[in-house]
Amino acid sequence: MAMPSFTSKSFLIRWGVALVLVLGTFNTTDYSYYSWVLPLSSDDAPLKVLAGIAILIFFVIFGRATWRSLGPIGLGLAIAFFASIIWAMAYYGLLDTEETTVMTYIVLVLIATVMAVGISWSHVRRRVSGQADMDDVDE
Repeated sequence: MAMPSFTSKSFLIRWGVALVLVLGTFNTTDYSYYSWVLPLSSDDAPLKVLAGIAILIFFVIFGRATWRSLGPIGLGLAIAFFASIIWAMAYYGLLDTEETTVMTYIVLVLIATVMAVGISWSHVRRRVSGQADMDDVDE
């Protein structure tokens, strides 16, 4: 079977899905799962639980793929890399760390980016090194 090619569009789609997942779960506006569930009431409880389970499923899919693809060291390096970019931007005055809303969104985008890199890493690694990752292959 021919393997579909991995392109920048493929990564952007994964990043967009991760961004929607992260920002849809929590953001500083009233338009998130967190804001919807926060007033703990029985209003729409079945829908809130259903949406929460669906969100959890997507986080498990992204989280497991990221963990298996990057591993603990790679995940730590990815977080450190993106965190150091934020630190450098703050250090050189390109980012106001006192603005909590901006910092919140930067951290949320960082989480989505790490998830997108993790879910795409096998494709990137195969393209760069020529080595394919194979997990749970049945013969």
